[in-house]
Amino acid sequence: MDLDTVQLPTSTGKAPIATVLCATCGAPIDGSTGVAMCYDCIKLNVDISDGIQREATIHFCRGCDRWLQPPTQWVSAALESRELLALCLRKLRGLAKVRIIDASFIWTEPHSKRIRVKITVQQEAFQSTILQQSFEVEYVVAYHQCPDCAKSFTANTWRACVQVRQKVPHKRTFLYLEQLILKHNAHKDTINIREVKDGLDFYYSQRNHATKMVDFLGAVVPITSKKSSELISTDIHTSTKSYKFTYSVELVPICKDDLVCIPIKMARSLGNISPLLLCTRIGNSIHLMDPGTLQVADVQTSVYWRAPFSSLADVQELVEFIVLDIEPSGPTHGRFVLADAQVARASDMVSNTQSYLVRTHLGGILHPGDSVLGYHLSGTNFNNPQYEDLERTVPGQIPEVVLVKKSYPRKKKNKNRNWRLKRMAREESDMLPRKQDQERAERDYEMFLRDVEEDTELRASLALYKNTRKNPPKTQRMEGVEMESVPEERAEPGSEVEQDVEDDDGDDGDLPEIAIDELLDEFEEMHVQD
Repeated sequence: MDLDTVQLPTSTGKAPIATVLCATCGAPIDGSTGVAMCYDCIKLNVDISDGIQREATIHFCRGCDRWLQPPTQWVSAALESRELLALCLRKLRGLAKVRIIDASFIWTEPHSKRIRVKITVQQEAFQSTILQQSFEVEYVVAYHQCPDCAKSFTANTWRACVQVRQKVPHKRTFLYLEQLILKHNAHKDTINIREVKDGLDFYYSQRNHATKMVDFLGAVVPITSKKSSELISTDIHTSTKSYKFTYSVELVPICKDDLVCIPIKMARSLGNISPLLLCTRIGNSIHLMDPGTLQVADVQTSVYWRAPFSSLADVQELVEFIVLDIEPSGPTHGRFVLADAQVARASDMVSNTQSYLVRTHLGGILHPGDSVLGYHLSGTNFNNPQYEDLERTVPGQIPEVVLVKKSYPRKKKNKNRNWRLKRMAREESDMLPRKQDQERAERDYEMFLRDVEEDTELRASLALYKNTRKNPPKTQRMEGVEMESVPEERAEPGSEVEQDVEDDDGDDGDLPEIAIDELLDEFEEMHVQD
């Protein structure tokens, strides 16, 4: 205990006159103050901090890095912060009877489970006599699991679930949606993420977290949602009911580079555009383009679900063509240049000399001899009512070939890319995936990575990180985050898993590359967040 100050009042501004002797040591003092003890005796005999705790215990949850504020509230506070200091002061009994002048932390080792605080208090010891003292309090940090973390490790404790589904044969849109969720940290409140057929399930402990996730999905991709509730229990005494809420979210069954045929009535309302269109991008609306005229149209979510339509063909049905000749015709729209091209199927170059004259939007990147992927419509039958109406309305005007994107030569030898993407750790379904499903998932992911390399607009909306490790281990754990090189391995739900991606070796001069200034540094980003 350190006695800092004793304030003894005087009747005048002059030095006090000794009129009496100290009752303890006999030193002459001023008797007009009403105190019969000198300064040194007051320091030795009076303790205003008597009854205040010198030791206390505070509880800390290692799962979510929060502190217990009695009785049941858990709060987030950094070490040596104002919030943690206020929590420590509220833990002390007997502190309310004195006036707190100052409080500060005393430095301890970072790995120490002790927190020391120096507190300065002030109180009126005798009549017209104010005493100020300083003392130290030591807090013991005890680990205790909070109820939220306890629920996350227990099955069937969720209160709201968001079921995201898309009924398409590949998962390219889901991969794009996953990157958007990671970039905006929209999955921070999930207690579990489960992978199921055709989608993902996000589990939450509170209903408002689930509605926030649904609102985020509606802001980035075209969706439709339905809500359902299930009664769990009812308290007949207080009429309190407990529900589980489920939000069923369905994404539009159309992906980037799909060929679609919209209803003729909708095409006329969108500026009399051709019904046969290419999907160039999926955002909060469906972006379509006529490759023969470069006319574009955006189909809003509400408009689509009033008259839904599906894709005629997806990227799994693309056919490789060889460009024999190409001549730009003049009109441009952004990065697209309208051109007339003469192409032939790559599989027919030896046995057949049949070629096709098509109008394409890829006049800015195609050259004679290049490979290009497209849809071969000549002699193809589609079980689609909109396409049948188009054949009856404009017979003979449907193009034989619709070119989609340029194909870059890639060898079979793999090498590491200079960039990588983060992946969400998820819990797999009870049934192990088949070998065919695993191969299809790897193929879809590689196709998505190539789209990121080739499409600058798509790349601008994602967060790409520098790949500083050439040969990373399959699994390593660092600070509670599991880092994996294979996305199908199990990991802690809700954490982030970094996926190191490998590329096929090809001609460096022709393959698209990502500039180093477009990549983020993971450690710098963590420092900014802290």
